[in-house]
Amino acid sequence: MKIGFIGAGKVGFSLGRYFAGNGLEVAGYYCRNVQSSAEAAKFTGTQLFTEVSELVKACDTIFIVVPDSAITEVYHRIRGTGIGGKLICHCSGALSAAEAFPDARKYGARICSVHPLFPISSKYDSFKELHKAFFCIEGDEAAAAEWQKLLEDMGNRTRLIAGSQKKEYHAACAISSEMACGLAAMGLSLMEKCGFTDKEALDALEPIIMSNVRSILAVGPAEALKGPVERNDIITVRRHAESIEQGTDRDMYKAISRRLVEIAQYKHPYSDYTEMKKILK
Repeated sequence: MKIGFIGAGKVGFSLGRYFAGNGLEVAGYYCRNVQSSAEAAKFTGTQLFTEVSELVKACDTIFIVVPDSAITEVYHRIRGTGIGGKLICHCSGALSAAEAFPDARKYGARICSVHPLFPISSKYDSFKELHKAFFCIEGDEAAAAEWQKLLEDMGNRTRLIAGSQKKEYHAACAISSEMACGLAAMGLSLMEKCGFTDKEALDALEPIIMSNVRSILAVGPAEALKGPVERNDIITVRRHAESIEQGTDRDMYKAISRRLVEIAQYKHPYSDYTEMKKILK
């Protein structure tokens, strides 16, 4: 397998270095920004391609690592350059391989998506942590199985999923990552009303946040759930809702609390949460 990358951002840098460091043959990079391609090639000890057709010709596996909105556009640019017999991959968590490369089989190409559940935040450092990443893979059966074996041989955990499951899969990723930022922002806003700076609030909340995350990962959300909703403390929950200004934050507090009621009811099947549900409408 000889791998080429179209795109030279954080994902391209990180995967290229990680693959090369684990014995896969990375041929090099093509990017419209030649300086970025040169930088990526130097970082990974590979080749700079100045023409995308040359990269396609030189490689049998091509990773298109550009923003999601541009993946199909880039694919359309290369499909006429001789992709027959090639494996075309992307790393989007949101798009299936078939959505990104809609007519690849017509051109004789195989397709696959290889998504790392990992915050790739640095061109130069994230590859060091990629051995911890869980990869979800989908696409043509043989290609997906091939990448599953390659990644597991590198020590990564993996899962094959169906392309039809990509919407739910990516929503789960977003809820578990970026939406947590929304909850944190709401907490900081309330702490600010108590006289805390953002830094002071983060320092104060860190132990409870980290303890809760560790508990969720260890025993799951139902067993980790503790607090006024789980205790069916109607007075406290009502006071919480009243302390939050009407609008997005209060709506978010009530919506998430309604979900917590469902978890609490599962955990305590003989408790009556009827009144709690009323105040959270």
